[in-house]
Order: sequence, then C-alpha cells, then structure tokens
Amino acid sequence: MKEQGVKEKSLRASPRVRGWCPGAWRPMATGDGLLVRVRPPLGRLPRARMLSLCEAAENWGSGLIELTRRANLQLRGVTEAGWPDLMAFLVEHGLAAPDAEGERRPALLLAPDWRDGDATVEAARLLERRLADWPALPDKWGLALDAGPAPVLADVPADLRLERSIEGGLLVRADGRDLATPVADLEAAVELMTRLAHWFVDTGGLAAGRMRRLTAPLPGWAAATAAWAESSDDTPILTPGPHPHGRVVGLPFGRASASALRAVLRDDITGVRVTPWRRLLLEGEPANPTLNTQESAPDEDLIHDARDPRLAMDACPGAPYCAQASVATQGLAQALAERRREGSGESAAGRLHISGCAKGCARSGPAAVCLTGRDGRYDLILNGCADDVPVATGLGESDVIEYWETRDASRL
Repeated sequence: MKEQGVKEKSLRASPRVRGWCPGAWRPMATGDGLLVRVRPPLGRLPRARMLSLCEAAENWGSGLIELTRRANLQLRGVTEAGWPDLMAFLVEHGLAAPDAEGERRPALLLAPDWRDGDATVEAARLLERRLADWPALPDKWGLALDAGPAPVLADVPADLRLERSIEGGLLVRADGRDLATPVADLEAAVELMTRLAHWFVDTGGLAAGRMRRLTAPLPGWAAATAAWAESSDDTPILTPGPHPHGRVVGLPFGRASASALRAVLRDDITGVRVTPWRRLLLEGEPANPTLNTQESAPDEDLIHDARDPRLAMDACPGAPYCAQASVATQGLAQALAERRREGSGESAAGRLHISGCAKGCARSGPAAVCLTGRDGRYDLILNGCADDVPVATGLGESDVIEYWETRDASRL
C-alpha cells in the first residue's frame, strides 16, 4: 500500500472513455454481456409498460434493471443472440423507437415532480413534435426541462435547459454560460432551443461534443442577459416515502431485480416516473398508505426509508459487470452501508462514491469520500471526484473498512 502524499494522477490507469451512450438500438458490450438502455417518454412508463420491462429483463437479461443518472432504465446481461428478439419485444410494447433514427434524437430529462399542464411537461410535448427537424447531434447531448419555481436538475448534465429566472420568468440556458436567455412563453422557448441546436452544429459543435465545450459566443438573437433561480437546501428532491403523486422508492446503488419492482407495481399503481437520483415515483398509490416493506420487497432490494444510508452513496456496477472495472464495488458498498451510523440518512458523514475506475460513471461531481478502483485495489480521494489525486493508494477492502470506521487517513 502506498502512503499519503500521492501527487501524480498518472498513478491511475486511464479508463477507456467512449464518446457515446448505449441505447436500445445501439447496445454496449460490457463485462456481463450487452447493456440495453430504454428512454421512458416524458420520463414516465405506464404500469403495463413497466411490467413488460420487468418481463424483458428476466427473459433476455440478467433479471436486473438499473436506473441511470440521466433517468434512463437499462437491462444488463443481454446476449448478442437474444438481442434481436429483445428489440422486437421492446418495440412491440412501446419501450423503444421503431427504428434507430428515432433513438438518436436528443434525450429529454424532465423534473420528475411535474403535473399535467405545467410548463415542464408542456415544453416536453412541444419539443417532441419538433425534434424530428433538429440536426444530428452528439450522442451524449441532452435537454433538461426544469421549469418549476426552483430548479431540481442543476446537478444533472444537460446542454440546453428550460428554467425560471429569479423573477419567475422562463429562460433557456446554454450549458457553460454565466447567464440565460429570457423567453416570452413555451413556444418561444422551443423555437429558441431549436435554433440553438442548429447554431451549435453550424459553429463547430460536433467537434466540441458538448455545449459547454463550444467557445463561440452566443448569437445576438439568443443574447443571455438574465440570471436563473438557484436551487436551495429546501428545494424538494424526491425522498422515499409518501408523495402527493403516490410513493417514492429508491433503488440501492441504482439497481433492483425485476421481481422486486414487479412486487411494488400493485393494481393501484398507474405509472412509474424515473428520476436522475436512482429513485422511482410510483403514481396512483394513496399519499399516506401504510406500506409493509416485508410484504412488498426485502429491504435489500428496494429502499422505502428516507433514512437509509444507501441514499447517500453512489456505486457503479463494478466488476464483473463492467469490463473497465478492476474491483467489485457492489459488495464493498453494501458492507460500508451496514457500517454507517444507524438512521444516518442522506446527510450523515457526507457523500460516498465507489467507482470501479477513474471514469466515475456513477457520479460526476465531488464526494466527501471517493474510492476509485485501480489494478484490483482502491485509491482514496477526499472531497473530490473519481479521477482526482488520492491521499492514499493500493487499499484493500479491509483497509477501506478500517478507514470508514475511523475516518483517519493517516492510519492507511
């Protein structure tokens, strides 16, 4: 084990960074087979479609369903031989576009607490009718529709955003800019986003890849003059438990078995909304039911308690699920969760991120404690990201657990 004081990032192996994200029509090969990603339209699946996804996971995948940071659902362990039949099933049940071209349109991420008729969902419906006319954009491009009183998607990557100004007016924000462009109404917002997408391509955006990397100043017709409303500590982010729309459940480290999800999709559930926080909003359940978690799903399968320490943890699939990971992150994550102070919830001890490699797929922002896999062991990073400079390297799981119990890096 190497001591504290490591100064060189070159000590970590460079992960293979892919310039695209998997989809249904374009699956990605991983350590456990093909990864097939599903984008729920408007961030929602009716109950019947969610049950169909559970069926697909069991028939063609490993039986696991994952919820990503961009609020997509994905199946793991799909074989190349089984993928054509899976695709036919997904298309038939409305879980995938009928062709690959439809999947290449920019992803829409909605603030999941939307209500019918509000600005967030109406903007999404307007955009869906316009996206066929948009230019071809980089695979990772996305739009965040976050037009509530205060933004809730500020930490989620997006190239264009619909938000509110400090005064409450509508804004379109291009990622990487200090100010946003005011718009009169939703139609004007959609028109501006459409023009900015074309402008992005025309000014070299395809080479830049993302809006934040494009250094060209915004055109005069999109002058950015207004500040956007900031999120605050009391900005509502969905926590497990009763909700005005139904009930929120968490997926431990972003994954759950199809059987566990099927168990909570009772007859009174009308639909499932996805979130970028690895939680699902189950629509239609009474706001204050008494939920017997032992009857609906074992505690290790889904999170029903807002105090569960796993809500303050991010862990990628790790080995053997991911070919780039050299460590088995899931077992360590569970072991550390069990050692967190009882009833700690999301705030105690800061956020913990366990990454199988330096890509940091589970979390792009900093965490109070980050453990990054390298050559079968872990680097310890404090208040940083998965590719930041560690304070200790070459840690085994026992070293990590010792640190977690003492919070004393000098003992490593």
